[in-house]
Amino acid sequence: MNNDYLLLTPGPLSTSNTVKEAMLKDWCTWDDDYNLDIVQAIRSELCSLATSSPEYTVTLMQGSGTSSVESAIGTLIPNGGKLLVINNGAYGARILEIAQYLNIACSALNYSETQLPEVKDVEAALRSDPTITHVAMVHCETTTGILNPAKEISAVVNKHKKVMILDAMSSFGGIPFDIADWQIDVLISSANKCIQGVPGFGFVIAKKSLMHTAKGNARSLSLDLYAQWQTMEQHHGKWRFTSPTHVVRAFAQALTELKLEGGITARYQRYQKNQSLLVEGMQALGFKALLPKELQSPIITSFYSPSSPDYDFKRFYQKLKSLGFVIYPGKVSNADCFRIGNIGEVTPQDITNLLEAVTKAKYW
Repeated sequence: MNNDYLLLTPGPLSTSNTVKEAMLKDWCTWDDDYNLDIVQAIRSELCSLATSSPEYTVTLMQGSGTSSVESAIGTLIPNGGKLLVINNGAYGARILEIAQYLNIACSALNYSETQLPEVKDVEAALRSDPTITHVAMVHCETTTGILNPAKEISAVVNKHKKVMILDAMSSFGGIPFDIADWQIDVLISSANKCIQGVPGFGFVIAKKSLMHTAKGNARSLSLDLYAQWQTMEQHHGKWRFTSPTHVVRAFAQALTELKLEGGITARYQRYQKNQSLLVEGMQALGFKALLPKELQSPIITSFYSPSSPDYDFKRFYQKLKSLGFVIYPGKVSNADCFRIGNIGEVTPQDITNLLEAVTKAKYW
Protein backbone atom coordinates (compact mmCIF):
# COMPACT_ATOMS: atom_id res chain seq x y z
CA MET A 1 0.00 0.00 0.00
CA ASN A 2 3.02 2.29 -0.02
CA ASN A 3 2.96 5.26 -2.38
CA ASP A 4 5.65 5.75 -4.96
CA TYR A 5 6.51 9.03 -3.25
CA LEU A 6 6.23 10.90 0.03
CA LEU A 7 4.05 14.03 0.12
CA LEU A 8 6.01 16.90 1.63
CA THR A 9 3.11 19.31 1.28
CA PRO A 10 0.79 21.27 3.62
CA GLY A 11 -2.01 18.71 3.06
CA PRO A 12 -3.27 16.38 1.84
CA LEU A 13 -0.25 14.61 3.22
CA SER A 14 1.28 11.18 3.55
CA THR A 15 -0.71 8.93 5.87
CA SER A 16 0.11 5.67 7.60
CA ASN A 17 -0.80 2.35 6.05
CA THR A 18 -3.17 1.69 8.95
CA VAL A 19 -5.07 4.94 8.25
CA LYS A 20 -5.37 3.86 4.61
CA GLU A 21 -6.49 0.37 5.63
CA ALA A 22 -9.36 1.87 7.66
CA MET A 23 -10.93 2.91 4.33
CA LEU A 24 -10.93 -0.55 2.74
CA LYS A 25 -14.46 -1.42 3.88
CA ASP A 26 -17.66 0.15 2.56
CA TRP A 27 -20.09 1.48 5.15
CA CYS A 28 -23.80 2.29 5.13
CA THR A 29 -24.54 5.53 6.96
CA TRP A 30 -27.73 4.11 8.50
CA ASP A 31 -26.39 0.72 9.54
CA ASP A 32 -25.28 -0.17 13.06
CA ASP A 33 -22.09 -1.57 11.56
CA TYR A 34 -21.04 1.98 10.69
CA ASN A 35 -21.64 2.84 14.35
CA LEU A 36 -22.46 6.48 14.88
CA ASP A 37 -20.78 6.20 18.28
CA ILE A 38 -17.59 6.76 16.32
CA VAL A 39 -18.70 10.28 15.36
CA GLN A 40 -19.49 11.12 18.97
CA ALA A 41 -16.13 9.72 20.06
CA ILE A 42 -14.36 11.86 17.43
CA ARG A 43 -16.22 14.97 18.58
CA SER A 44 -15.33 14.29 22.19
CA GLU A 45 -11.67 13.56 21.40
CA LEU A 46 -11.29 16.75 19.35
CA CYS A 47 -12.71 18.77 22.23
CA SER A 48 -10.24 17.13 24.62
CA LEU A 49 -7.33 17.88 22.29
CA ALA A 50 -8.39 21.53 22.11
CA THR A 51 -9.05 22.26 25.78
CA SER A 52 -10.14 20.89 29.14
CA SER A 53 -12.86 23.57 29.33
CA PRO A 54 -16.46 22.29 29.12
CA GLU A 55 -17.50 25.50 27.31
CA TYR A 56 -16.81 24.14 23.82
CA THR A 57 -18.54 21.85 21.36
CA VAL A 58 -17.43 20.26 18.07
CA THR A 59 -19.26 20.12 14.75
CA LEU A 60 -17.96 18.05 11.81
CA MET A 61 -18.65 19.46 8.34
CA GLN A 62 -18.38 17.68 4.99
CA GLY A 63 -16.04 19.12 2.36
CA SER A 64 -12.67 20.82 2.31
CA GLY A 65 -11.20 22.87 5.12
CA THR A 66 -12.43 25.97 3.30
CA SER A 67 -15.97 24.59 3.52
CA SER A 68 -15.66 24.56 7.31
CA VAL A 69 -14.24 28.09 7.33
CA GLU A 70 -17.14 29.26 5.19
CA SER A 71 -19.67 27.45 7.38
CA ALA A 72 -18.29 29.16 10.50
CA ILE A 73 -18.08 32.63 8.93
CA GLY A 74 -21.50 32.29 7.32
CA THR A 75 -23.28 30.92 10.39
CA LEU A 76 -21.64 32.49 13.44
CA ILE A 77 -21.69 36.10 12.19
CA PRO A 78 -25.29 37.36 12.39
CA ASN A 79 -26.93 39.83 10.06
CA GLY A 80 -25.61 43.23 11.08
CA GLY A 81 -22.31 41.80 12.28
CA LYS A 82 -18.97 42.98 10.94
CA LEU A 83 -15.80 40.97 10.48
CA LEU A 84 -12.23 42.23 10.82
CA VAL A 85 -9.82 39.97 8.91
CA ILE A 86 -6.14 39.96 9.86
CA ASN A 87 -4.44 39.00 6.62
CA ASN A 88 -0.84 38.16 5.81
CA GLY A 89 -1.24 35.44 3.22
CA ALA A 90 -3.43 33.56 0.77
CA TYR A 91 -5.61 31.97 3.45
CA GLY A 92 -6.29 35.19 5.31
CA ALA A 93 -7.23 36.65 1.93
CA ARG A 94 -9.57 33.69 1.39
CA ILE A 95 -11.44 34.47 4.64
CA LEU A 96 -11.90 38.02 3.39
CA GLU A 97 -13.16 36.70 0.06
CA ILE A 98 -15.64 34.40 1.83
CA ALA A 99 -17.06 37.35 3.79
CA GLN A 100 -17.38 39.36 0.59
CA TYR A 101 -19.15 36.50 -1.22
CA LEU A 102 -21.61 36.20 1.66
CA ASN A 103 -22.23 39.95 1.80
CA ILE A 104 -20.94 40.17 5.35
CA ALA A 105 -19.62 43.62 6.26
CA CYS A 106 -15.86 43.35 6.65
CA SER A 107 -12.62 45.25 6.87
CA ALA A 108 -9.02 44.04 6.84
CA LEU A 109 -5.64 44.65 8.37
CA ASN A 110 -3.34 43.70 5.50
CA TYR A 111 0.33 42.84 5.93
CA SER A 112 2.98 41.47 3.63
CA GLU A 113 3.32 37.69 3.51
CA THR A 114 6.53 37.79 5.54
CA GLN A 115 5.28 40.22 8.18
CA LEU A 116 3.74 39.35 11.53
CA PRO A 117 0.45 41.08 12.36
CA GLU A 118 0.87 43.73 15.07
CA VAL A 119 -1.20 43.57 18.24
CA LYS A 120 -1.23 47.37 18.42
CA ASP A 121 -2.83 47.54 14.97
CA VAL A 122 -5.63 45.22 16.06
CA GLU A 123 -6.12 47.31 19.18
CA ALA A 124 -6.32 50.48 17.09
CA ALA A 125 -8.76 48.93 14.61
CA LEU A 126 -11.10 47.78 17.35
CA ARG A 127 -10.97 51.16 19.09
CA SER A 128 -11.65 53.08 15.89
CA ASP A 129 -14.51 50.90 14.64
CA PRO A 130 -17.00 49.81 17.33
CA THR A 131 -19.20 48.14 14.67
CA ILE A 132 -16.70 45.23 14.40
CA THR A 133 -18.20 42.19 16.11
CA HIS A 134 -15.88 39.36 15.00
CA VAL A 135 -12.15 39.03 14.23
CA ALA A 136 -10.63 36.25 12.11
CA MET A 137 -7.05 35.27 11.38
CA VAL A 138 -4.97 32.29 10.28
CA HIS A 139 -2.66 30.72 12.85
CA CYS A 140 -0.13 29.12 10.51
CA GLU A 141 -0.13 30.75 7.07
CA THR A 142 1.17 28.02 4.81
CA THR A 143 1.64 30.62 2.07
CA THR A 144 5.06 31.06 3.70
CA GLY A 145 5.07 28.90 6.83
CA ILE A 146 4.79 31.90 9.16
CA LEU A 147 3.29 31.35 12.63
CA ASN A 148 1.07 34.26 13.62
CA PRO A 149 0.71 35.52 17.24
CA ALA A 150 -2.74 34.07 17.84
CA LYS A 151 -2.59 34.12 21.65
CA GLU A 152 -1.61 37.78 21.87
CA ILE A 153 -4.17 38.92 19.31
CA SER A 154 -6.92 36.83 20.91
CA ALA A 155 -6.26 38.56 24.22
CA VAL A 156 -6.88 41.97 22.63
CA VAL A 157 -10.01 40.74 20.85
CA ASN A 158 -11.35 39.31 24.11
CA LYS A 159 -10.58 42.55 25.97
CA HIS A 160 -12.82 44.38 23.49
CA LYS A 161 -15.51 41.69 23.91
CA LYS A 162 -15.41 40.62 20.25
CA VAL A 163 -15.59 37.05 18.92
CA MET A 164 -12.22 35.54 17.97
CA ILE A 165 -12.23 33.09 15.04
CA LEU A 166 -8.97 31.21 14.43
CA ASP A 167 -8.27 29.29 11.23
CA ALA A 168 -5.98 26.64 12.71
CA MET A 169 -6.17 24.47 9.61
CA SER A 170 -2.46 23.69 9.52
CA SER A 171 -1.59 23.98 13.21
CA PHE A 172 -4.23 22.16 15.24
CA GLY A 173 -2.95 18.75 16.29
CA GLY A 174 0.65 19.69 15.49
CA ILE A 175 1.26 22.65 17.82
CA PRO A 176 0.21 22.44 21.49
CA PHE A 177 -2.16 25.14 22.77
CA ASP A 178 -5.37 25.39 24.77
CA ILE A 179 -8.12 27.37 23.04
CA ALA A 180 -9.74 28.39 26.32
CA ASP A 181 -6.40 29.59 27.70
CA TRP A 182 -5.81 31.53 24.46
CA GLN A 183 -9.35 33.00 24.64
CA ILE A 184 -10.29 31.68 21.20
CA ASP A 185 -14.05 31.49 20.64
CA VAL A 186 -14.01 29.51 17.39
CA LEU A 187 -11.31 27.22 15.96
CA ILE A 188 -11.47 25.63 12.51
CA SER A 189 -9.34 22.78 11.19
CA SER A 190 -9.46 19.80 8.86
CA ALA A 191 -9.14 16.01 8.86
CA ASN A 192 -6.17 15.96 6.48
CA LYS A 193 -3.66 18.13 8.31
CA CYS A 194 -1.78 17.50 11.57
CA ILE A 195 -4.19 14.83 12.81
CA GLN A 196 -2.94 12.94 9.72
CA GLY A 197 -6.24 11.74 8.33
CA VAL A 198 -7.44 12.06 4.74
CA PRO A 199 -9.46 14.83 3.00
CA GLY A 200 -13.24 14.83 3.21
CA PHE A 201 -14.34 16.85 6.22
CA GLY A 202 -13.32 19.67 8.49
CA PHE A 203 -14.46 20.63 11.96
CA VAL A 204 -15.39 23.69 13.97
CA ILE A 205 -14.70 23.84 17.71
CA ALA A 206 -16.79 26.68 19.14
CA LYS A 207 -18.18 27.93 22.40
CA LYS A 208 -21.58 26.41 23.10
CA SER A 209 -22.91 29.87 23.91
CA LEU A 210 -22.11 31.00 20.35
CA MET A 211 -23.67 27.94 18.78
CA HIS A 212 -26.89 28.38 20.75
CA THR A 213 -27.36 31.89 19.33
CA ALA A 214 -26.54 31.00 15.70
CA LYS A 215 -29.92 29.67 14.57
CA GLY A 216 -31.13 31.35 11.37
CA ASN A 217 -27.84 33.09 10.58
CA ALA A 218 -26.59 30.74 7.85
CA ARG A 219 -26.29 32.05 4.31
CA SER A 220 -26.17 28.50 2.92
CA LEU A 221 -28.23 25.32 3.28
CA SER A 222 -25.44 22.76 3.13
CA LEU A 223 -23.01 24.92 5.14
CA ASP A 224 -25.44 25.75 7.95
CA LEU A 225 -23.17 25.03 10.90
CA TYR A 226 -25.97 25.44 13.46
CA ALA A 227 -28.23 22.94 11.70
CA GLN A 228 -25.35 20.44 11.39
CA TRP A 229 -24.53 20.87 15.09
CA GLN A 230 -28.14 20.43 16.15
CA THR A 231 -28.47 17.25 14.09
CA MET A 232 -25.30 15.79 15.60
CA GLU A 233 -26.37 16.82 19.10
CA GLN A 234 -29.93 15.49 18.85
CA HIS A 235 -29.34 12.35 16.77
CA HIS A 236 -26.21 10.86 18.33
CA GLY A 237 -23.67 12.04 15.78
CA LYS A 238 -25.81 11.82 12.66
CA TRP A 239 -24.78 13.96 9.68
CA ARG A 240 -27.47 16.04 7.97
CA PHE A 241 -26.43 14.84 4.54
CA THR A 242 -24.30 11.91 3.34
CA SER A 243 -21.63 11.07 5.88
CA PRO A 244 -18.08 10.71 4.47
CA THR A 245 -17.94 7.23 5.97
CA HIS A 246 -14.50 6.11 4.81
CA VAL A 247 -12.92 9.41 5.84
CA VAL A 248 -14.56 9.22 9.27
CA ARG A 249 -13.16 5.74 9.84
CA ALA A 250 -9.71 6.84 8.70
CA PHE A 251 -9.84 9.87 11.00
CA ALA A 252 -10.77 7.72 13.99
CA GLN A 253 -7.70 5.59 13.27
CA ALA A 254 -5.57 8.73 12.90
CA LEU A 255 -6.73 9.96 16.31
CA THR A 256 -5.73 6.62 17.82
CA GLU A 257 -2.30 6.93 16.24
CA LEU A 258 -1.89 10.48 17.54
CA LYS A 259 -2.52 9.17 21.03
CA LEU A 260 -0.07 6.28 20.52
CA GLU A 261 2.60 8.73 19.38
CA GLY A 262 2.27 10.58 22.69
CA GLY A 263 -0.25 13.25 21.79
CA ILE A 264 0.13 16.69 20.30
CA THR A 265 3.32 17.52 22.23
CA ALA A 266 5.14 14.46 20.89
CA ARG A 267 3.92 15.15 17.37
CA TYR A 268 5.04 18.78 17.66
CA GLN A 269 8.50 17.61 18.70
CA ARG A 270 8.72 15.35 15.65
CA TYR A 271 7.60 18.12 13.33
CA GLN A 272 10.10 20.52 14.93
CA LYS A 273 12.92 18.02 14.46
CA ASN A 274 11.88 17.47 10.84
CA GLN A 275 11.86 21.21 10.19
CA SER A 276 15.21 21.88 11.89
CA LEU A 277 16.89 19.07 9.98
CA LEU A 278 15.36 20.32 6.75
CA VAL A 279 16.54 23.93 7.13
CA GLU A 280 20.03 22.96 8.27
CA GLY A 281 20.40 20.48 5.42
CA MET A 282 19.01 22.77 2.74
CA GLN A 283 21.21 25.63 3.88
CA ALA A 284 24.23 23.32 3.66
CA LEU A 285 23.20 22.65 0.05
CA GLY A 286 23.08 26.37 -0.72
CA PHE A 287 19.35 27.09 -0.27
CA LYS A 288 18.08 30.02 1.79
CA ALA A 289 14.89 29.97 3.84
CA LEU A 290 12.44 32.77 3.17
CA LEU A 291 11.61 33.44 6.82
CA PRO A 292 13.91 34.05 9.78
CA LYS A 293 13.87 31.30 12.38
CA GLU A 294 11.79 33.31 14.89
CA LEU A 295 8.85 33.60 12.46
CA GLN A 296 8.94 30.03 11.18
CA SER A 297 6.39 27.37 12.08
CA PRO A 298 7.29 23.65 12.17
CA ILE A 299 4.63 22.95 9.52
CA ILE A 300 6.07 24.03 6.16
CA THR A 301 9.13 26.01 5.04
CA SER A 302 9.54 28.30 2.03
CA PHE A 303 12.93 28.41 0.30
CA TYR A 304 14.11 30.94 -2.23
CA SER A 305 14.57 29.47 -5.68
CA PRO A 306 18.22 29.30 -6.78
CA SER A 307 19.32 32.31 -8.80
CA SER A 308 21.07 30.15 -11.39
CA PRO A 309 19.64 30.52 -14.92
CA ASP A 310 19.84 26.73 -15.18
CA TYR A 311 17.31 26.24 -12.38
CA ASP A 312 13.79 25.28 -13.41
CA PHE A 313 11.25 24.37 -10.72
CA LYS A 314 9.32 21.90 -12.88
CA ARG A 315 12.47 19.93 -13.69
CA PHE A 316 13.57 20.05 -10.04
CA TYR A 317 10.09 18.91 -8.94
CA GLN A 318 9.93 16.03 -11.41
CA LYS A 319 13.40 14.82 -10.51
CA LEU A 320 12.57 14.82 -6.79
CA LYS A 321 9.30 13.06 -7.52
CA SER A 322 11.15 10.35 -9.44
CA LEU A 323 13.35 9.93 -6.35
CA GLY A 324 10.32 9.55 -4.07
CA PHE A 325 9.47 13.05 -2.83
CA VAL A 326 6.78 15.55 -3.80
CA ILE A 327 7.36 19.17 -2.78
CA TYR A 328 5.17 22.23 -3.31
CA PRO A 329 5.43 25.30 -5.55
CA GLY A 330 5.74 28.73 -3.99
CA LYS A 331 2.82 31.02 -3.29
CA VAL A 332 4.59 34.21 -2.23
CA SER A 333 3.64 37.15 -4.44
CA ASN A 334 6.94 39.03 -4.33
CA ALA A 335 9.52 36.23 -4.09
CA ASP A 336 10.37 33.23 -6.26
CA CYS A 337 10.09 30.31 -3.84
CA PHE A 338 9.19 26.70 -3.39
CA ARG A 339 7.88 25.01 -0.23
CA ILE A 340 8.65 21.81 1.64
CA GLY A 341 6.28 20.50 4.32
CA ASN A 342 7.22 18.21 7.16
CA ILE A 343 3.83 17.22 8.59
CA GLY A 344 2.10 13.89 8.06
CA GLU A 345 3.66 10.45 8.32
CA VAL A 346 7.15 11.94 7.90
CA THR A 347 10.14 11.08 10.08
CA PRO A 348 13.57 12.67 10.54
CA GLN A 349 14.98 9.78 8.47
CA ASP A 350 12.64 10.79 5.64
CA ILE A 351 14.08 14.32 5.80
CA THR A 352 17.61 12.92 5.66
CA ASN A 353 16.61 10.87 2.61
CA LEU A 354 15.04 13.95 1.02
CA LEU A 355 18.27 15.92 1.44
CA GLU A 356 20.15 13.14 -0.35
CA ALA A 357 17.56 13.33 -3.14
CA VAL A 358 17.94 17.13 -3.38
CA THR A 359 21.69 16.61 -3.78
CA LYS A 360 21.02 14.29 -6.73
CA ALA A 361 18.34 16.56 -8.24
CA LYS A 362 20.46 19.71 -7.95
CA TYR A 363 22.17 20.06 -11.32
CA TRP A 364 22.57 23.81 -11.76
